[in-house]
Amino acid sequence: MEHTGASFPEAVRSLAANVGMVVPEEQRSPQQQVRAREQKAEINRHQQVLEKAQVRYLALLRESQEAIGYLKQRGVTGKTAKLFGLGWSGHDRSGLKQVFDNYDDPLLTEAGLVIESDDGRRYDRFRERIMFPIINAKGNLIGFGGRIIGKGEPKYLNSPETPVFNKGLELYGLWENRQGIRQEGCVLVVEGYMDVVGLAQQGIGFAVATLGTATTPTHIQKLLRTSDRIVFSFDGDGAGRRAAWKALNVCLPFLRDDISLRFLFLPNEHDPDSFVRDLGSDAFRKELAQARVLSTFLLEELASRHNLNEAEGRAACLHEARPLISAIPASGIRTQIENDLAKLVSLTSAELLADLARFEEAAQKRQEWQKSLPEAPAKTQGGAQEGSPFGSPFDTAPASFEPKPSARYGRAGGRRGGRQVTPLARRLIKLLASNLELVHKITDQQLEVLGFSPQFAYVREFIAFAQTTQATHLAALIQRAEPGSEIANMLTGLTIDSFDEDALPDPVAEWNDALRKIEFERLNQDKENLVAGGLKSAADRERYKAINARIRLLK
Repeated sequence: MEHTGASFPEAVRSLAANVGMVVPEEQRSPQQQVRAREQKAEINRHQQVLEKAQVRYLALLRESQEAIGYLKQRGVTGKTAKLFGLGWSGHDRSGLKQVFDNYDDPLLTEAGLVIESDDGRRYDRFRERIMFPIINAKGNLIGFGGRIIGKGEPKYLNSPETPVFNKGLELYGLWENRQGIRQEGCVLVVEGYMDVVGLAQQGIGFAVATLGTATTPTHIQKLLRTSDRIVFSFDGDGAGRRAAWKALNVCLPFLRDDISLRFLFLPNEHDPDSFVRDLGSDAFRKELAQARVLSTFLLEELASRHNLNEAEGRAACLHEARPLISAIPASGIRTQIENDLAKLVSLTSAELLADLARFEEAAQKRQEWQKSLPEAPAKTQGGAQEGSPFGSPFDTAPASFEPKPSARYGRAGGRRGGRQVTPLARRLIKLLASNLELVHKITDQQLEVLGFSPQFAYVREFIAFAQTTQATHLAALIQRAEPGSEIANMLTGLTIDSFDEDALPDPVAEWNDALRKIEFERLNQDKENLVAGGLKSAADRERYKAINARIRLLK
């Protein structure tokens, strides 16, 4: 399994075939067999076009002094470039026409190689970029990352989600560095492609990178299958520490006594690639040896957020710690962290254990109440825009939350009666709930935009509730809500949902983009209504001009 990247069932089948045995398989219906064959054929088609594009990118790199010069400037040799299959996209807007006879083939857009604009014109997704092929655990090419070498944004560009590629599930470099990870007995998690390549160039051949997303539970599971020692490397600035804190939260349910999870914070002026190029691999290994263990980082971070010299500060620290400790499975490491936390907040171990037991009992009751609710109507298909995690701004299909008719809103309000939350409103709430710092950055204009449609009333109420409570994470929000209230019901539902798909590298940008889309859609509707009315009055014509001016700003 380590050598080939095969899954456990695949490894068993391979071993059985070697000795002439057949592994019993679960019988599947004819329809299931047909679907399996169709899925396999689709995956093969996608991988074939990706491989064909990779051949071109490799050939273009060999011919481009510009791209070769950039890699040499970054200290990357031809040997390392070959190890990672680095390529060059070229400058041509439709360069892939050279390798695909039918450039209009829909498969090219489905595979993320070509983009089709609203007017039907098609062009290559990747241009003027160093190309990083993304290989899955089986050694198959499933997508690309591209790093622009001149001016332009975004600096890094990934393939979109496809039938073979989900960026929240994959780790760059896991396949290429599998031998180094096994030899080192450790896997280093960094933030960028060039970090992985640059470290390998300097002999640190056991790094992997997330693909522009926050760390997900699937990442942790894959990493722990690879090694029982994981070190997360982040920048030492505020953004780096926030990313590390999110990664720590994801790690907690996977803690065991036989694994080691650590966090490395480099000086602010360095990322792993620049550090190892400027100071060398020995200096980097020294930093690596001093990485903080998860328990130390957890308790230091909690202590830094509260004044532990006063009772209120210690109580607030305990309040924030409860859901974090409760997420850790029963184990020796949990006991150790509990003992250290008890000292931090001036409690005995017995007092802390009793407090956590009360918290977990209340949480269990909330979950049981949630499960007792009647099932909501199924979601309908929304008009999702390409490249956006949000659906059409005025999709009104109901989502899965439907509170009890008698439920009260809770301490932050007095709403009564059950209401449905549309898919888009729910997505916005999930984005805010997983990035609570956003609620303090929302402008009055954005609140006004959310007032365009009744479907966003719940989003506005969530914002008001989060701002009132000053909670720093979702579990704290749930604890502040009155049990059985609409807001408690909705928040508990969010904890059951997976946030993996919503793990985003720049939540502020995603929020602003979503609000821009909502406003853009509403303005276009207003514009159409004015045109349909014939623009008869001067006021209508002025309004029409103002709408056009605003639309131009939003584009």
